[in-house]
Amino acid sequence: MLKSFKIGGIHPPENKWTADGKIEVLPVPEEVVIPLGQHIGAPATPLVQKGDRVKAGQPIGEAAGFVSAAVHSSVSGMVTAVEERPDAGGILRPVVVVKVEGDEWMEDINRSEKPEHNITASKEDILKAIGAAGIVGMGGATFPTRVKLSPPPGNTAELLIINGVECEPYLTADHRIMLERAEDIVVGTLILMKALEVKKAVIGIENNKPDAIGKLQGIASKVLGVEICPLKVKYPQGGEKQLIKAVTGKAVPSGALPIAVGAVVQNVGTALAVYEAVMKRKPLVERVVTVTGKSVKKPGNFLCRIGTPISKLIEAAGGLPTDAAKVIGGGPMMGRAMANPDAPVTKGTSGILILSEKEALRKPASNCIRCAKCVSVCPMGLEPYLLMDLSCHQLTERLEAEKVMDCIECGSCSFTCPSHRALLDYIRLGKSRTGAMIRNRKQ
Repeated sequence: MLKSFKIGGIHPPENKWTADGKIEVLPVPEEVVIPLGQHIGAPATPLVQKGDRVKAGQPIGEAAGFVSAAVHSSVSGMVTAVEERPDAGGILRPVVVVKVEGDEWMEDINRSEKPEHNITASKEDILKAIGAAGIVGMGGATFPTRVKLSPPPGNTAELLIINGVECEPYLTADHRIMLERAEDIVVGTLILMKALEVKKAVIGIENNKPDAIGKLQGIASKVLGVEICPLKVKYPQGGEKQLIKAVTGKAVPSGALPIAVGAVVQNVGTALAVYEAVMKRKPLVERVVTVTGKSVKKPGNFLCRIGTPISKLIEAAGGLPTDAAKVIGGGPMMGRAMANPDAPVTKGTSGILILSEKEALRKPASNCIRCAKCVSVCPMGLEPYLLMDLSCHQLTERLEAEKVMDCIECGSCSFTCPSHRALLDYIRLGKSRTGAMIRNRKQ
């Protein structure tokens, strides 16, 4: 019997049309805009200034504290600006702008396609390489991987879980790398196991990806300590706590991190990036992004350099459809509308979804009918209708008491609401206010 998490969950239409096409390499753009804050934590401190020449893979920003990450140039050329520019949401962020000149890489980076699977690096060497490469969580959370591999005192990792679920509708970037880079992902998993000093790893994949399950099972069957765990399809199984529950049966306590139950979760894309950092000395300067939508002419998965304008990805997929009304960064459930489609691809950009006016149009909201559907589908066991009402009335202390900070913002409540209430929007607002209150209290 296939495993899954037990509390809540939904089954939205999958719409994963881009799963069958091979990853396409996007041409290097004429200019890249590389944000210095592509991760949770403090933005990187710039190491370059206007007029400097850089190579692909060269550090251009150093981590500014423990919870931060290094940033590298994804191209070779001249730095034309170190300034603030709007991100996808229209908010000004510090960036390094590079005008592309050729494609010259740092000399110590191994760009050969020949696989390197003999792991000789020590735990300390691995952690150092991951930090130097600026690797963050590639599933969208963008938490610095080096930090995640360094559990707090008193906590010990017992199990590594590799997240190959990709439960968000439309997105297939992880699916494709599992098919095309399966051996490298398994080696990356072994490297992560060595860094954590654990003897077992489980790669969780939903059973709507039988080809990826088969491919990885064939490789993992020859590797000691790595197991493939097929999972029943249910959204949001890609959430850390839901995946841990599905794989181990253990529940992460409210307010606690996965390490509290001995688990560390890493995305398959992160495992691949770790392989490249440790075995190829390659920093995180490119990633695979799904570009899709019902009206998109040539939807697909594209390998592109960090800092590439998102508009270039849309062009590669056939251009903006005539009926396009909204561009979403990510998938339809957890993604956010873009105010600036010329914003750059970042380490956390997993997908670009283009919706027509009919798809993007919200139906008029009506009064709550007390059906409790939002409660039944919440994977965190919360009461979304109540959290929305408390947020509307700015009752921040009540929101904290009702555990609004446990919300993973999956959107299951909004998806299932028959009254079309903007539950997630208001909960996000309340969560933001509550988080600010908690931070102020600690100061």
